[in-house]
Amino acid sequence: MTLYYCNNLPDSQRQTLTRSEVVGMEAEVTQKVPEVLCEAAGQGDAAGTEQASLADGESTSAQTAAVSNGEESDEGKEMVEVKIIWNKNKYDLKIPLDSTGAKMKEKIHTLTGLPPAMQKVMYKGLLPEDKTLREIKVTNGAKIMVVGSTINDVLAVNTPKEVIQQEVKAEENKKEPLCRQKQHRKVLDKGKPDDVMPSIKGAKERLPTVPLSGMYNKSGGKVRLTFKLEQDQLWIGTKERTEKIPMGSIKNVVTEPIEGHEDYHMMAFQLGPTEASQYWVYWVPAQFVDAIKDTVLGKWQYF
Repeated sequence: MTLYYCNNLPDSQRQTLTRSEVVGMEAEVTQKVPEVLCEAAGQGDAAGTEQASLADGESTSAQTAAVSNGEESDEGKEMVEVKIIWNKNKYDLKIPLDSTGAKMKEKIHTLTGLPPAMQKVMYKGLLPEDKTLREIKVTNGAKIMVVGSTINDVLAVNTPKEVIQQEVKAEENKKEPLCRQKQHRKVLDKGKPDDVMPSIKGAKERLPTVPLSGMYNKSGGKVRLTFKLEQDQLWIGTKERTEKIPMGSIKNVVTEPIEGHEDYHMMAFQLGPTEASQYWVYWVPAQFVDAIKDTVLGKWQYF
């Protein structure tokens, strides 16, 4: 019988063993080792599973956040690059050409912090919210003018304007048509100016890129209207001088078709609280009347 000396035991337990006893011990150790390895592996798998689960959760959460907080991708869409000008600041904006005016207002809000309801956006007149940039022919490099004020400023200006408009409307209802009144007849009786701009009855167009010219003022002199959108000013020019009027100072715009020439209007810009402050312009082409009123007064005043 061969004897074996077991060095793996503590000194107090060291003894000589027979081959069969050693084999038995080895077998027992062999059985226990996989158990230990499996237990360790299980702990490792659990940790790995937990880490993978966390990673998957974070990935899923991130994806969910991207979906819930993100916007529709602009990939593959035809884009247009424009320059936004507001409060003497300039911003570059790249936006899909098929975006609506309302969508552009949201983008402007992101750039400037100015709420859409407080924005008066100008591109060849007041920007329509329901039309796309493609429809209104916005091109690369176009300048988009934005005028807007804080809610407190709007409320401070809005209330007196509404009161004045109501009073003016009430007075108009009491009187005969404006074009029949003596003060206006002396100008209208001169007839339509030879160089007045062509008109289209029943049509609505944006303001032209050139000044509106060939019209008369109350004294019968020639007058032209220039809309300086980037400065939020209306320039009223005559042979003698040009008055630069802030659009925010214009309280109301009064218009009426001219009898017998309904494709032209007479129009007054009210610069103060009384009728004496009205600046009258005659033979305004009908197709520009709504654009003039929207540009000068701005839809934002009613919010």
